[in-house]
Amino acid sequence: MMHLSRLLFLSGWLLVAGLGDTFAQVPAASPTDTGKEARDGGAIVSQEPLTPIPALTDEDRAAAFPDLGAHTAHSRKLYAYVLFDQLEWQSRNESQTVNWDNMGWIGGDVNRLWFRTEGEGGEGRLKEAEAHLLYGRAFSRWWDFVAGIRQDIRPDPAQTWAAVGIQGLAPYFFDLEATAYLGNAGRTQARVEAKYEMLITNRLILQPRGEMNLVGKSDPERGVGSGLSTTDAGLRLRYELRREFAPYVGITWNQKYGGTADFARTAGEPTGGARLTVGIRMWF
Repeated sequence: MMHLSRLLFLSGWLLVAGLGDTFAQVPAASPTDTGKEARDGGAIVSQEPLTPIPALTDEDRAAAFPDLGAHTAHSRKLYAYVLFDQLEWQSRNESQTVNWDNMGWIGGDVNRLWFRTEGEGGEGRLKEAEAHLLYGRAFSRWWDFVAGIRQDIRPDPAQTWAAVGIQGLAPYFFDLEATAYLGNAGRTQARVEAKYEMLITNRLILQPRGEMNLVGKSDPERGVGSGLSTTDAGLRLRYELRREFAPYVGITWNQKYGGTADFARTAGEPTGGARLTVGIRMWF
C-alpha cells in the first residue's frame, strides 16, 4: 500500500512539472506592447491594414463640404392659375339665375397680373357683369398689393373705375380681399370679401363666404344708393371628385340696403332673400 501511495505521488509530481515547462515556453505579453502587434504562438502578427489609408487632403475636405452658394429666394419662371370659384345655378321662388365668379393670375413669385370677373344672368339677359385687371405685388409672405382697373358692363350705363387694394390669407386662414374704387364724377366704392375652407373630410369641404359693398355717392342711373349698398353671404358644401373639379350645393342670402333697396322697389325687383344653389368649382 505504501509503495502504491509513493507511486501515485511521483506520477502527479511529474505531470505538474511537465505542464510548468510547457507554460514557461509561452512568452508573456510585454508591457510595452502598443496594440499594433500581437503574439500568436511566439510569432508576431501585425495589426496594420493591408492597404494603408491615405492622409486627408484639402481636396478631400472641399469635396465633402462644397460651397453651396446663396439661396435663390424667388424663381423667374412664369406660372399661371385660373379658378372658377362659383359657376352655379340659383333658384328663388319662380326666379332662376346663372352666376359666376372667377379669378386668375399669370406671373412669378412676387409680380403677377391678376384678373377677376363675376356676374349674373337670367330670363335670357345679362343682368350684372364686371371685370378687373390688376397688377399685384407681394409685400409679405401671405399678402399682395393690387392696383388696376374695374370695368362694369351691366347694368347700363357701363362705367370704369380705378382700383387699389390688398388680398391674401388673414390669420386663422381666412381668404380676404379689400378693394377701393374711384370712378368718374367723384364716385367711390369699397368692397370687402372673405371666405373660409372648413375640411369635414379630406374631400368634403364646407365654404362660408361673405361680401359687402359700400358706395360713396348715389347713382340713380344704375340703381345704386349711397352707404351700405348690398351684402351677399353663402354657405356651399362641395365634394372634390378631383382637386381640380368639385360639384357643390348650398344656400345664399342676398340683401340690398338704403337707397339701393329703394331703387329696387321702384323697379319692381326684390330687395333680397335666400336662394338654393347648385354648381361646380374648378381650377386649372
